[in-house]
Amino acid sequence: MMGWLDFLFRKKIAKTAFVKAYEALFAKNIPDQRPISQLSFTVLDTETTGLDVKKDYIVSFGAVKVKGYRLQLNQSKEVYLNTPIQKADALKVHEILYPIEISPLRDFAEDFLKYVSNDIIVGHHIGFDLGMLEKLLKQYGLRSLLNPVIDTQALAMRLEKGPHYDPRMGKRGEFALDALCERYGIALDDRHTAAGDAFLTAQLLMKLLKLAEQKGIRTYGALV
Repeated sequence: MMGWLDFLFRKKIAKTAFVKAYEALFAKNIPDQRPISQLSFTVLDTETTGLDVKKDYIVSFGAVKVKGYRLQLNQSKEVYLNTPIQKADALKVHEILYPIEISPLRDFAEDFLKYVSNDIIVGHHIGFDLGMLEKLLKQYGLRSLLNPVIDTQALAMRLEKGPHYDPRMGKRGEFALDALCERYGIALDDRHTAAGDAFLTAQLLMKLLKLAEQKGIRTYGALV
């Protein structure tokens, strides 16, 4: 009962100016006929204190832009956040130790929305990253991210196995990031850092977009 009361009387969070500016970018949708070569992608990854969206926090964020089948390395990003907690298990994976130069959460939120703009967001198992980012952004009035989204795992499954492929029928780990990078000849450098995994995923995206083109998928509408 208290849960419902909390919901009903919860104070509505006012939208910040940077959230309003972000939402205004989506007044028009991307035309379905726009060629893939003209699309802008933000490929991102997060490292977190754990795998529970409700209880855990983002430790670091990494991203790189892709446009015209090319990595925009001059627009890459790596940020460490002022995270409330640290966990020993997470430290074993991402090996981030404090103190380091960290970004206040509000600064990160504003910079992130400006950076991602109205690009197509790309990631591997991207649903978890989006959940963590939206949790952080809600305190500034954003209900949900509005960008189109591509998961490189799902895209690889679709291109290799067809649109009706059931992953339960495949080999365990066949479409994990490591396995896909090996299959497409991408060196596994700087793994398990946000910036490193974003860079690997961006390289994988470019390989998959070329494969999509070979299969006749050449426009935004066909891709998403």
